[in-house]
Amino acid sequence: MKKILLTGILFTALFSSFAQAQINTELKNLINQSFAYFPRIKEVQSAVATAEQRVDLSKTNLPDIFANGSYNYVRPKIELPFPIGPNGALENFQFAPVNNVAAALNANYLLFDFGRIKANVEKSKTELQFAKHNVEYVQNQLAYQVANIYYNIVYFQKAISIQDTVLAYLNENKRIIDSKLKNGDAIKIDLLNIQTQIDAEQNTKVDLQNSLQKQINLLAYTTGNTQTNGSTFDFDFAFKQSADALNEAQANNIDFALAKDKIKQAQSDVDITKITDRPSVNLQANTGFKNGYVPSVNDVKFNYAAGVSFVIPIYSGGRTRRQISIAESVVKQNELAVETLSSEYKKNIEQALTDVQTDMERIKNTEGQIEEAKSAEMLAASRFKNGVGTNLEITNASTNTQRALLSRLQYEYQLCIAKVQLAQLTGYKYW
Repeated sequence: MKKILLTGILFTALFSSFAQAQINTELKNLINQSFAYFPRIKEVQSAVATAEQRVDLSKTNLPDIFANGSYNYVRPKIELPFPIGPNGALENFQFAPVNNVAAALNANYLLFDFGRIKANVEKSKTELQFAKHNVEYVQNQLAYQVANIYYNIVYFQKAISIQDTVLAYLNENKRIIDSKLKNGDAIKIDLLNIQTQIDAEQNTKVDLQNSLQKQINLLAYTTGNTQTNGSTFDFDFAFKQSADALNEAQANNIDFALAKDKIKQAQSDVDITKITDRPSVNLQANTGFKNGYVPSVNDVKFNYAAGVSFVIPIYSGGRTRRQISIAESVVKQNELAVETLSSEYKKNIEQALTDVQTDMERIKNTEGQIEEAKSAEMLAASRFKNGVGTNLEITNASTNTQRALLSRLQYEYQLCIAKVQLAQLTGYKYW
């Protein structure tokens, strides 16, 4: 009863407290090294620079200046008989040239836009914020990946060490069988059986070494580093209750920040669409050379003009109203997406907390199994050495010890990864 009460107090303390993650310096360095090395980080950082340029561009309201030139050949010639001269004789008077030429420099400046520039600047700012949060998102994912790789390497190194212990035990008993075989106290089948067991365990070790090398390759891919000194599952993180952990996630996790950014972007689209039908006031000016001025229509002359234009949209066939409705529906969709994200995170947090509790219980339970398996292994070896045990007892004892040690290692690894996952879910930047 006391044991159960103590266990309950332990788990209550675990899930009712919240503390910073304990992470070793080597893992922190590897994570920060990956931020400078991994190409994906540079890609999203480039997107931030592009978004900053868009903000500057949206603030810009400079005159549009452009040049144009034209030539037109017009027939028939536009002329009428007019009394010309002192005697009033009728002569054909040309009103327009046959060869029309023009060259001009034009300027247009938006004087009043009634909120369009401001709305576009706000939209560009939301896009910039989204790009910055996306950098944090990629860093968060990369940190989680590097932490997993790091502890995978620890796991496979420890598993190989356990495998070496098993192989040493079996090889020692093979040596004893060899000696007994020479003395006539064992038969050939005993030697063949234990050699088969050794070969099988050797293949298991090769598989573990292969998996270890793959993790080292992944470490090089993400950080550029191929060496680690980690030897324990030392990542530690204390947590709140599920509801409090979800609140932490909603406040700190970058997934929620990105989801909120999407809502702001969609709202910016609504704001821009609502002012589509607002008027605009523009200053216009142009200067250049062209012909066509009466009475000498063929003479090319210098000309200029300046003025103000006032444009008022009157009717768009209901297009603007429909566009606003569509934009508002996108806002609603993004708001619902945040609710979906909260539900998913609640599920993931509860599962991770369950994994932590379960793995802690499993680790505690394996302690007795390991002690019993080791004792049985020693007893089997002693019995076999003294001629009262069998080869089957040796292999069974070895298998049981290996299974118990690997089980504890697996549970320690799973507990560590569950803590890493909870740190990621709650948005804690442990690096």
